[in-house]
Amino acid sequence: MNDSIVKVENLSHRYSVQWAVKNINFELTKNGIYGLLGANGAGKSTIMNVICGVLKQTQGEIYVRGINMRTHPVDAKRHIGFLPQKPPLLMDLTVEEYLTHSANMRLMEEGKVKEAVDEAMVKVGVSHFNKRLIRNLSGGYQQRVGIAQAIIHKPGFVVMDEPTNGLDPNQILEVRNLIKEIAEERTVVLSTHILQEVQALCDNIWMINQGTVAFAGSIDEFDSYIMPSTLNVSLVAMPPAEELKSIPGVLNAEHLGGIKYKVQYSDAQETMERIVEASVQRKWRLIEISLEKISLENVFAELSKNKPL
Repeated sequence: MNDSIVKVENLSHRYSVQWAVKNINFELTKNGIYGLLGANGAGKSTIMNVICGVLKQTQGEIYVRGINMRTHPVDAKRHIGFLPQKPPLLMDLTVEEYLTHSANMRLMEEGKVKEAVDEAMVKVGVSHFNKRLIRNLSGGYQQRVGIAQAIIHKPGFVVMDEPTNGLDPNQILEVRNLIKEIAEERTVVLSTHILQEVQALCDNIWMINQGTVAFAGSIDEFDSYIMPSTLNVSLVAMPPAEELKSIPGVLNAEHLGGIKYKVQYSDAQETMERIVEASVQRKWRLIEISLEKISLENVFAELSKNKPL
């Protein structure tokens, strides 16, 4: 067990009479980014809060570096950094004041606090705002400060709950890059309901549905469920679907009415190129060709072999 970074055994938790999560099991033994994926309300935040010692689980055990969270919570938490969905920022403090406070809350040795604060600010790129009130920072920089408080004590295990929630596209890219840098030295668990987030960041995934694990495996294994298998095509000339089926790479084609078609393919890029070439040669007047986006609900249906959830 001492080789484990984190081990979760038969974790179950309920609020009143309703179970939020049931029989969750996993073990982390190496650094990297692990994704906890599920729709809002699936139980992700409950799992995160229990692992980090914010909630005391109804059943099961959590071990962090071999330390039982239930029986030795203070010792276990020394190895954990936690960024909740809403960062626990103190808006009337400066960045430097807040991170100093965070270091003291982590029971760091007094002589090491200033160095730790300076290192954390450099790591997340907020040193130039060290004297600025947190309330006067942009959402992206507030999130960076939230990440800084999670890593200030150099934990081996960092948990982030929806870390890019509410950020604009540029801020999302910046935070993603920061998370990748942090994961080079630590184990990171990332909770999200966004498919693109796990695709962009994670090495391994647990998919949570209605409080239980629907999938556990590598991102490569998961890709077979989340990669789209159909194209949306619009052709003004409205050729018969049989003509589309004759194009190499097209497995099936269905005319949806009007100028719209749904095309199943074997290789997305090659099939799109062949359809474009055919449209030019046969004067079909192609005006749209796009990959069909797949939703979490579609993935759950596939994982459940299309049984109702």
